[in-house]
Amino acid sequence: MSTDLSTLRKLAHLSRLEFDATKEQQMLGDLNKILDWVAQLSELDTANVEPLVHLSQEINVLRPDEARNSVSHQEGLRNAPRKDSDYFRVPKVLE
Repeated sequence: MSTDLSTLRKLAHLSRLEFDATKEQQMLGDLNKILDWVAQLSELDTANVEPLVHLSQEINVLRPDEARNSVSHQEGLRNAPRKDSDYFRVPKVLE
């Protein structure tokens, strides 16, 4: 399987790429190599191969997600540059 220069130019236009003449020929050669490699892969017999779900056999062990307050209300306001009894004070952005 291979492609021609007009197909490469259509692909370049769709992906908003611009190539000069030398880079265009280089990209055409690279694209044809990729297409040949994919054609080789399609020739393989994968009838008895199970689909790959994970790249490794290791399983992530995660802790249970529990909601809890790690910082109290007072500690959160302690380092605020401006605060009002229970809230952060910020500059006004809306009229």
